[in-house]
Amino acid sequence: MSLLVVGLSHRSAPVSVLERAALVADARSKLLHDTLATEPAAEAAVLATCNRIELYADVDKFHAGVAELSTLLARHTGIGLEELTPYLYVHYEDRAVHHLFSVACGLDSMVVGEGQILGQIKDALALGQELHTAGRLLNDLFQQALRVGKRAHSETGIDKAGQSLVTFGLEQLADGAPVQEWARGKRALVIGAGSMSSLAAATLARSGVAELAVANRTLSLNVYKRQVVSCTGATGLVLTVESVLSALTERLAATAEDVRGRSAADAEAAQGVRGQSATDAEAQDVRGRSAADVESQDVRAGADDARGASDAGSRAAERGAAGGGAHEGQGPRDAACPLGLADGARRAAPLLHLLDLAMPRDVDAAAHRVEYVRLVDIESLAEASADAPMAADVDRVRTIVADEVEAFGAAQRAAHITPTVVALRTMAADLVASEISRLDGRLPDLDDKERAEITQTVRRVVDKLLHAPTVRVKQLAATPGGAGYADALRELFDLD
Repeated sequence: MSLLVVGLSHRSAPVSVLERAALVADARSKLLHDTLATEPAAEAAVLATCNRIELYADVDKFHAGVAELSTLLARHTGIGLEELTPYLYVHYEDRAVHHLFSVACGLDSMVVGEGQILGQIKDALALGQELHTAGRLLNDLFQQALRVGKRAHSETGIDKAGQSLVTFGLEQLADGAPVQEWARGKRALVIGAGSMSSLAAATLARSGVAELAVANRTLSLNVYKRQVVSCTGATGLVLTVESVLSALTERLAATAEDVRGRSAADAEAAQGVRGQSATDAEAQDVRGRSAADVESQDVRAGADDARGASDAGSRAAERGAAGGGAHEGQGPRDAACPLGLADGARRAAPLLHLLDLAMPRDVDAAAHRVEYVRLVDIESLAEASADAPMAADVDRVRTIVADEVEAFGAAQRAAHITPTVVALRTMAADLVASEISRLDGRLPDLDDKERAEITQTVRRVVDKLLHAPTVRVKQLAATPGGAGYADALRELFDLD
């Protein structure tokens, strides 16, 4: 049997394909059961995260295994095999081991060096153990992958380059400002209650947000007051563009009311100082605040118009969602895209920040096109991470991975010959017992002490004869191609 992995990830497939291919927990269990039901596979495990789906199996035929695993992935993701195949990658034996160890160290992550993948590998192993689809090979493989990942993080500085997807996403929302400075005073809402949501809540709390709320399946969202991090396992949208527009409208109304209150207070203070009228500077400031009030009202009206035309905006967002970066200033609106601005137009500073870490997405992609909203999702994170600097310790981690792959292969090859060595020694022990029994028949007058001494002598002779060959065959078996030595040993000694 040999290790095979077939999968797709953010490196091989666009986010739109990964989104469609996402597997919920029940689908993963069904995929594992169906994999074991196929002829080529004896063991199976599935690693499914927000940016990868990989099916691992112990197979007896390479080509049949690739065909079967690819077909199973297509069937369970609901994507046609012909459409899915160009995005699939295949790794076999040592290359499959190398791939999983690299994944465990964060070398294959969207954010290089991130440590969340270790928890996801642990979950994949636990599911395989629970369903009894992970046998000796996959148990050894995934447990070793966890150890390799922990070693990489403890022995190198990969953590300096690596960070959680949550932290990276918040950095993108902050748009160049320090996250703690950006988060200070903000109110945040985390949608979901899984491990990623827990990490998001903890990260936001450490960042210094003023208020933090968590909502799960029974949502009662007061979104307009809060910046949002969403990472649920839902298969449909959690926040539609209509919900975002509604929240933004309320937010703008609150902002305009605050501006009006501050403008009136400023005017009154300017007129009341020593009985004098406002200075030119104060008057200018009041006029500026009043203009901000007018602008807020105008944008609120635009948001109302946008809500009524959200379908058209959604179609426009599909054509240009990636163009929704936040910039200072404001540009002309696009009549063909009522949700927001024309492509390339400059945007106002955002009032509502959305971070969508779910796959498939929780937040309507059309929100990219809504002015005063900044949305960062898996797709935009993938684009941003392409330019992220690599840590100097990445090369060291690669060396660790290479060493661990060699060690794992040697251990597996050595383990492969162990049953053969045990069978050889069992055969030798049976021969000794048989000859001692014959000796008892020929020399019935031997006392117990003499019989024990003869038995021990024969056993020592057999052990010494077998010692060098069995040690040497274990050493040879640990080398590439070493399985042939076990075959030769079975053939030479007629072992079953």
